[in-house]
Amino acid sequence: MARTIAVTGAAGFIGGNFVRYWRSVHPEDGVVAIDALTHTGNVRNLDEVRAEIVFVQRDIADEEEMTRVLRAHAVDAVVNFAAETPNSLAVLEPARFFRTNVLGTQALLEACRRAGVGRFHQVSTCEVYGGLAQDSADSFTESSPYLPRTPYSASKAGADHAVRCYQHAFGLAATISNCAGNHGPYQFPEKVLPLFVTNALAGLPLPMYASSGGKREWISVTDHCRAIDLILARGTAGETYHVGSGAEATIEELADLVLDELGLPGTLKTPVSDHPGHDPRHLLDSTMIRRTLGWAPEVAFERGVRETIRWYRGNRAWWEPLLAHRRIAEEPWRRRDRVPISRRR
Repeated sequence: MARTIAVTGAAGFIGGNFVRYWRSVHPEDGVVAIDALTHTGNVRNLDEVRAEIVFVQRDIADEEEMTRVLRAHAVDAVVNFAAETPNSLAVLEPARFFRTNVLGTQALLEACRRAGVGRFHQVSTCEVYGGLAQDSADSFTESSPYLPRTPYSASKAGADHAVRCYQHAFGLAATISNCAGNHGPYQFPEKVLPLFVTNALAGLPLPMYASSGGKREWISVTDHCRAIDLILARGTAGETYHVGSGAEATIEELADLVLDELGLPGTLKTPVSDHPGHDPRHLLDSTMIRRTLGWAPEVAFERGVRETIRWYRGNRAWWEPLLAHRRIAEEPWRRRDRVPISRRR
């Protein structure tokens, strides 16, 4: 039966990929794409499906407007991708992150309650758990305690707690998914993989944290979208699901893959200091979603990353205009005040 879903953060990287995915897999459904179009939001990410969806430029923290939009379009389910990122910018502007990621999520939840939306899904991150030791054999499970170490991860943790509150206190059928780092097209060139690719194509240094031997788990954005689809269809309200591939790579290994695909020298790799609160390693145990919902990743790490690199190489017209809107530079941090030296006045 046809339904209408609202996707917040729909002009961002994962949200935009999810809107395109949903239109291709569920063409009978209506899609309301909502985005405030902050510096990483780009409505051009939706060009392929713009004629097939309703786009609304709104801030999720505006509870009255969110309620009006959800009612006007008779929305059945909301998928919340809206969030301020990344970690380095969060260290510079923490209040902005808590406003959008915590208060914005709570306002959106209240709008869903007022508008009678029957289903809510929160897209979270592996970073809410803090970090694992590089040589640890452990991984984060759905019952691991939250130990966020940056304003970004703390604000995402706060959002997750708000979702659980609305599930238990108000009966809103809600689920949460925590995911690993995503790779794929249309990611703003401030995040590590598109930053590496766009810098490399311009002959610029690839800034790598001093602890670039730390590991990160990586997953294709398409596999992530498939997982959320299954959670919406068959997930249990009140449950949390980990979406992970098990494929780990260090930042240096990621840089080497970029340079190898582009045929460029390793001399472009340039060390920079870690941002405050940097986690050494993230790894999710995704046993539950595999066992209960039958999900499994389909895109191998190296293949997916190389395909992403080729996409950026072939789509300069998309990313080159965005370079002027990048807000951070990975430069030496002053530990006293946590501000990059070049940003001091």
